[in-house]
Amino acid sequence: GTGTHETTRMIVTELTNMIMEGKQLLDCGCGTGILSIVALKCGASHAIGYDIDEWSADNARDNLLLNGIGSARVEVRLGDASVLQPNDQAHLLMANINRNILLADMQRFAGALLPTGQLLLSGFYTEDIPLLTAEAARYGLHLKDKRTEDNWTMLLLQKD
Repeated sequence: GTGTHETTRMIVTELTNMIMEGKQLLDCGCGTGILSIVALKCGASHAIGYDIDEWSADNARDNLLLNGIGSARVEVRLGDASVLQPNDQAHLLMANINRNILLADMQRFAGALLPTGQLLLSGFYTEDIPLLTAEAARYGLHLKDKRTEDNWTMLLLQKD
């Protein structure tokens, strides 16, 4: 993505309003790497991204380099949430993926967050909010903020 889609735009807006200094990130379904680029440019210290699409993972690596972000600050992996390792812990996990994948990976996402970590989700419609917040609550995550634009939604969840 280039940041023009509603879901990406809402996350980018949220990232630019957050204190990012020194944060460790996970960018799940990283696509072009735009969310990692924004977060790292805003002061995050390190990011791990992954995508199931090989072209997307390669493109994310290229885009990060084009934006002056080297491999010392970011790692991009090929695969799904199963590529997350037990020591891949983050202050902020971002996932702009469809509802079904978010629901399926919620437990893994919650487990990858540091205490008081945050989960930034988008890629779904407003009618999916109850399903996603209920699933998040099962793993100790509560709603902190939400945005909607043209029936697309972004949720910011906080780990208890």
